Parts: sequence; C-alpha cells; structure tokens
Amino acid sequence: MPKSWPVLEKLVIATHNAGKLAEITALLAPYHIEVVSAGDLGVPEPEETETTFIGNALLKARASTLATGLPALADDSGLEVMALDRAPGIYSARWAGPDRDFYAAMAEIERQLQDKGATDRTARFVCALALVYPDGTEKAFEGEVVGEVVGKPRGTQGFGYDPIFVAKGYHETFGELDPVTKHAISHRAHAFAQFVDAILT
Repeated sequence: MPKSWPVLEKLVIATHNAGKLAEITALLAPYHIEVVSAGDLGVPEPEETETTFIGNALLKARASTLATGLPALADDSGLEVMALDRAPGIYSARWAGPDRDFYAAMAEIERQLQDKGATDRTARFVCALALVYPDGTEKAFEGEVVGEVVGKPRGTQGFGYDPIFVAKGYHETFGELDPVTKHAISHRAHAFAQFVDAILT
C-alpha cells in the first residue's frame, strides 16, 4: 500500500444506477474531481460473481479502469434483513429484477417476513466502495447504517429500498428524509468518509 495516493483529477464512477451516481457525485462535489459514469462511457456492467459487497465493488471498479484507463470508484450496496438470514444482501439489485422494480422487491421482503411470522425487523444498509487505479493499486472501504424495515413503503426521496428503511434514532424512512440528512447518516456516507480520510486528505 502506498504511503500517499496519487491525486485524483478525473474519476470514473463505475455504475449505471442513476441514484447511486447522483449520491456519489454530490459527495465528491467539494473535492473538485471531474466525474464521469461508466454508463456514459459505454462501459458494460460486469456480472457480479463475488460473494461479498467489497468483492463485487472491486470487480466493478477493475472493469471500468481496464476499459477506460482511468481511476474508477465503484459502489456495491444492499439491504440486509436479519430475520431473512440477511437477504436480500448482495442480491439486493437482483431481487428487483431486470426492470429494477424495487417496489416488487420491497413487497417480497414483507411477504417473506409475514410468512415467517417474524417480529424482528432489524436491518442494515451496507455500502462498499472500491477505488482502483490503472496501475493496479486498489483500496476498499465499507460503511453501514442500522435500523429496521417497515411494512409499507413511505416517501419518494432516494432510490432502491429507501422507502422501507428507518435508521436507528429516526422515525422517517430514507424515502422520507431530505437528501442532506440522508447523505449525512447513510451507509454510503460512512464508507465515503473513510475514502475521503484515506485518499483525499
């Protein structure tokens, strides 16, 4: 691991997810780094074959760096519901299907909780960020936020499973929280803080 990291002037965000791209771009804004998405550059999404969030984040970042010759930052994140043996977990996006129907995925979570008669609604959002440089240097970070899932989606802010997740200490779902508040407490914010501390400061 190098003692100091190369200065980031241009960075590929290795995602085709508009919600993730918007959040990461907003988090990077204070650091004046030119940002472009893998989708805009026509980089295809690699198949996520790893078994951990960090593994899949590294896989996506490596693919974007290999395709573009630029440093790449990838996010792999998901929702773990403890009563469902941490499902959907790394399969969070796949639960939504090819059409990315997260309302169907949220309904499936509730159906499975009801079928199990589960009273424990504890859950956590996990975010892994992986940074890969063209020379093969790489670093990964992982953040989380704990809370619980509610039965019916609430709110239209955010994306993915945000409308059913309530962070510990809050009453609003991530779908109801204003973006500034969510960005301050989210799993992505916690992972990003580690990234900033290690790479940008």
